[in-house]
Amino acid sequence: MPVTWQITLDTPLGPLSLRGDARVITAVDWDDGATVGAVGSRHPLAHRAAERLAAWFADPSVPLDLPLAPAATPYQQRVRTALLAIPAGETRTYGELAAEVDSAPRAVGTACAANPLLILVPCHRVVARQGLGGYRGGAPDRALERKRWLLVHERGQR
Repeated sequence: MPVTWQITLDTPLGPLSLRGDARVITAVDWDDGATVGAVGSRHPLAHRAAERLAAWFADPSVPLDLPLAPAATPYQQRVRTALLAIPAGETRTYGELAAEVDSAPRAVGTACAANPLLILVPCHRVVARQGLGGYRGGAPDRALERKRWLLVHERGQR
């Protein structure tokens, strides 16, 4: 289904772009080169998503219960379901998540890197056994800074 709306939000971590169709959000990504604004931002779902995310950035206990596009493959869907089950403020290692989905840590990392719905499907909650691991968080020089910020924010330490 074609994109019917796109909006770029100003967040504490820089511009965050969202796209969707009439029923679901299809993509969320950091867009370091974007200007805040939108094409089709008057769409009710764009408005609702912008409100929910603004509220979440102010208070991470606000639920981000928005309609999302299904993942591309059955495996990505299994990983997404496991990601959505990680409570805010908690993390899982790639190995722990791999055990939950009967897979390998590297495959989980690949699925997280392919996540088209950043923040809404919280791949930032998956960390390496020692350290943060990776994050597809926009510009390479800002990615791990964003992941760190998101984890601290969800723990209510901001």
